[in-house]
Amino acid sequence: MKNLVSAVVLILVGLIALMGGCSTYNGMVNADEDVDNAWGKVQSAYQRRADLIPNLVNTVKGVANFEKSTLTAVIEARSKATSITVDPATATPEQLAAFQQAQGGISQSLGRLMVIAEQYPELKANQSFLELQSQLEGTENRIKVARDNYNDVSTAYNKKVRRFPASIIAGMAGFKQKAQFQAEQGAQDAPDVKFE
Repeated sequence: MKNLVSAVVLILVGLIALMGGCSTYNGMVNADEDVDNAWGKVQSAYQRRADLIPNLVNTVKGVANFEKSTLTAVIEARSKATSITVDPATATPEQLAAFQQAQGGISQSLGRLMVIAEQYPELKANQSFLELQSQLEGTENRIKVARDNYNDVSTAYNKKVRRFPASIIAGMAGFKQKAQFQAEQGAQDAPDVKFE
């Protein structure tokens, strides 16, 4: 009788542990899928910006005798940024930094384009240019929101796979921490403002 009670207790403990392990594993799978979904939204926001660039470049070309080097820089930055792909399942901080740097190249070249565009009154009065400029501004906001959401979701995932005892199941099942977006170097430095 004593052996039977011990066997039943061991079976019950084993079943509880198995159910807890399955629940933990399924929670990690859900969190992993949430990270992939959030990454898809980041890529979608960046793709929207990349899709707007050819229209912006063509509008600028058609309205003004614009500086070709500026347009070329925008086109090259777009080409470089769209050539970099990152798989969120295997992304390293270095891969994400390279992706972020390429996307930063687009932001910088677009910024120069907008500054130079201010010198062309016929461009500032062009409705297509103004609409594209507005869409780009909205897209930059969407990118920031998507990146912040990705960081939030990947933080929740990283907490799941690092907490004990879930970290044991994560290690056995191959769940690894996800890389996150970081601030660009120098972002913490305030810009110099000089009034002359």
